[in-house]
Amino acid sequence: MTPSGPVDHVVTSGTFSLDGGTWDVDNNVWIVGNADEVVVIDAAHDELAIERAVGGRRVVAVVCTHAHDDHVNRAPALADRVSAPILLNPAERQLWEMTHPNRAPDRELADGEVLTVGGIDLRVITTPGHSPGSTCLYAPELGTVFTGDTLFQGGPGATGRSFSSFEEIIDSIREKLLALPGDTLVRTGHGDSTKIGDEAPHLEEWIARGH
Repeated sequence: MTPSGPVDHVVTSGTFSLDGGTWDVDNNVWIVGNADEVVVIDAAHDELAIERAVGGRRVVAVVCTHAHDDHVNRAPALADRVSAPILLNPAERQLWEMTHPNRAPDRELADGEVLTVGGIDLRVITTPGHSPGSTCLYAPELGTVFTGDTLFQGGPGATGRSFSSFEEIIDSIREKLLALPGDTLVRTGHGDSTKIGDEAPHLEEWIARGH
């Protein structure tokens, strides 16, 4: 794969397991930066495919939006191959340890901090709900937010499993994500992208449906 711009993308396939169930999933892995350096967002399922998509650029960090196993299962393997630190919100530690009990993340992600890579600023927005420390990354100059499993085309991420809260995810989306400009492109952890302005009108419908 030839790097094509400030945001590159690879889809990897595998499984997600929690609460005794296992499901087949396709994950979006996002690679953000320039021709020299990048961050990888959510190292899922296939570190070799991700490394090929990086294309020889320096990986500044492997950033985890949350610690469900389908988003972090290849994070240590990729981090070791490219000599990069793993970044994760500390509230995700219990979930992380379910997958990687003998390997800790290298650094904590804090709400409001800014990661800079290839001249691009990524602002960390903590959005609990799907999981306790779910995190989004907002790149104002790109008009893009990477939402992990917090917001999808058509609604919020799932909250029917352990360590999740429907009330919290709705508050996170309402207060933090829907406050972004309406034309902000939402690049999700699974499935197609959307825009903040396309999702905002449906907030009350989501609340009425509950979870």
